[in-house]
Amino acid sequence: MPLFVLAHLTHHLVTALPVPLLPYIRDEFALDYTRAGFIISVFSVIYGVCQLPAGWLADRLGPRVLLTGGIVGVGVTGLLAGISPNYIILIIVLALMGILGGGYHPASTTMIAAAVEPRIRGRALGLHLVGGSFSYFLAPLAAAGIAAVWGWRGPFIVMAIPSIGIGIILHVMLKKRVPDHKAAGRMDSTISVEAPPVPGTMRRLITVVALSAFTQALIMSIVSFIPLFLVDTFGTGKEMAAASISLVYFMGLWGGPVGGYLSDRFNRVAIIVIMSVIGLIAIYLLTVVSYGSGTVAMLVIIGIVVAFTTIVAQSYIVDRTPARNRSTALGFYFFGSMEGTGVFTPLVGYLIDQFGFHMSFTIGSLAILAALGVCLAILWLSRK
Repeated sequence: MPLFVLAHLTHHLVTALPVPLLPYIRDEFALDYTRAGFIISVFSVIYGVCQLPAGWLADRLGPRVLLTGGIVGVGVTGLLAGISPNYIILIIVLALMGILGGGYHPASTTMIAAAVEPRIRGRALGLHLVGGSFSYFLAPLAAAGIAAVWGWRGPFIVMAIPSIGIGIILHVMLKKRVPDHKAAGRMDSTISVEAPPVPGTMRRLITVVALSAFTQALIMSIVSFIPLFLVDTFGTGKEMAAASISLVYFMGLWGGPVGGYLSDRFNRVAIIVIMSVIGLIAIYLLTVVSYGSGTVAMLVIIGIVVAFTTIVAQSYIVDRTPARNRSTALGFYFFGSMEGTGVFTPLVGYLIDQFGFHMSFTIGSLAILAALGVCLAILWLSRK
């Protein structure tokens, strides 16, 4: 597990940078909110699309190569982002980053599921989340400090170098310590003995995946505009606005393990529903609460919602899919959440351009509420 935590941390050292650096990039290229949203969405869209073929390939070729490519490839494109001369080139580089990084999550989750006992999978996946959360916590802080001295390009270059080196080291270490995909398949006790399918199982699985992916995608698309929201609404300094994103991801440092523990002990669907309700309330209150402690509280709550939802959803999928198709199923889940973020981010930017932050965040909350109502109705009907 320490190797997987390190792998997750390394993978997101660079991918965590665009959001906190968005105010700097926006100012250099004179972007409106819509075009600024494309900085985030181009990576998210391509990254999300690549989850599908990556999941399929991981089930057939083995996950280690895809996992390593997801780390080293992101590091190389991070260097290219740091030297991009204009907006168009930066967009192209971020698209390439999405392609090379798309294989990491389906591959890593499959390897973890095969390496641990089913009764503790939630906790193992929660521990894995700590690595990614620490990256998203560390990157905005480091980016704010480095960008203050060297501009927004500096963080991309500085963070990319260790990503490349550690990715290569992990490739060698995982080969020695983690079995290949065929051996891992033989270790997984859920492959040979699987419960017969229950009527409505697939419908419930699709519904839970859709609800959790939609909620995360919409929340994260709104989080992408938090630095700009703080700068343009409250006059917050760009360094402080960039660092504020760390609050969201800091929650994953403990929210991942706690969410994993809860998912091993309680009803996972109920947890996802509760997190969706809390998330839509927090998004609405972002523009209502007072600046300072109120804003901090909402960012903390949003971080908890994201951490709990992603771990519980992954655990639910792993337990309800055959091991031979697990990476493919996870690929659909990550596709939904990441592709959704890519699609929703420029849409949220357009809404902000037209109606402002308060109305746009309110629309986001209502959209989650509507999705929750539809999914609850489907889950209720599938029980009959």
